[in-house]
Amino acid sequence: MNGRGRKGWTASRAVRLRILKHYLTIASKTGGLRSIPNHLAIREGRNVKAVWVSPVPQLIIGDVQRWAENAKVQCSRIPGYWFEKKGHDRAIGEAPRQGEKVLYALHGGAYASLSAHPTDPTSSIPLGVLRHVPSVLRSFTLEYRLSSQTSNPFPAALLDAVAGYSYLVNDVGFSPRDIILEGDSAGGNLALALARYLVENQNCEFPAGVSLPAPPGLLVLSSPWCDMGDSDVVEGTSIFTNRHTDYIDLSTPVSQVKLNFLGPLGFEAANTNRYISPGSQSRSMENFSFKGFPPTFIMSGGAEVLVDQIRALRKKMVEDLGDENVEYVEAPDGVHDFLVFLWHEPERTATLCQLASWIGAQTECPETP
Repeated sequence: MNGRGRKGWTASRAVRLRILKHYLTIASKTGGLRSIPNHLAIREGRNVKAVWVSPVPQLIIGDVQRWAENAKVQCSRIPGYWFEKKGHDRAIGEAPRQGEKVLYALHGGAYASLSAHPTDPTSSIPLGVLRHVPSVLRSFTLEYRLSSQTSNPFPAALLDAVAGYSYLVNDVGFSPRDIILEGDSAGGNLALALARYLVENQNCEFPAGVSLPAPPGLLVLSSPWCDMGDSDVVEGTSIFTNRHTDYIDLSTPVSQVKLNFLGPLGFEAANTNRYISPGSQSRSMENFSFKGFPPTFIMSGGAEVLVDQIRALRKKMVEDLGDENVEYVEAPDGVHDFLVFLWHEPERTATLCQLASWIGAQTECPETP
């Protein structure tokens, strides 16, 4: 980053971002400085409330089933973690109270790192929502499988996301209309894929006694990674113009992280698959729709490299859902996924307050004891 980066930044923010960018560069080569929890085990800890989520192969059909078979990916048991509003102490998986809303959170990390565990930096997003949104008393975060060169390519994480959603509906007892599906960065990509799967397969035939839950009541996307292809990797777009004001760099069209996720589908799928790049401006992505998606709140930062593809996603969703069903908030000096960073103020609190107002306008607040 050059100098302070942006006129509206403090010197402190510029230094923090420079350090973060340097750390991520080193971590990409060394693997980081700490052991990250993953899908293979529940990481116990003080006040950690965790549960194993059962696989739901009976709910996987159509294109997603075909892609899974091609990639030799099977449904798997995975952990999930419960977060609670301050002052609440609920049993793990306790049935919802009348009208209670739940945040179903899918963390970011490029499908390659980070975790759903309460100690992960991304936990600041569900905790921030719990603090600011009166109607949300609990959040459930899913430890979906991460992709590597040898395991868990697409659609492994989507199979896990379906299982987590089924757990909330069929095991805990939440009505789909009371679920707020939220994802940040790659988690936003996964949230979009899950919403699409639930919308597209509502009227499909499942085995006897099996039914796919309805789509969630609301969808919340924080700096969603919505184009893995190269439609916006063009000189003059934010991928290049914001390289010096963000801590991530996506100017290389084909990276190992993308290839690990795409698996047997290869990079071509990044420009052609509606589940992978819903914000793509490639011509091959013009013939799919967002009709049936829930009301959606999208947030981005004006200083982040993904802002152009996020704007493209917003435009597509407005065309299909109507402006009244798509709320878009762009913090002019915000970096990628700025809700993660407690020091990224005043943008973080201001955006959480806007999100709270939007959710409040969409829902009724339950009585809290």
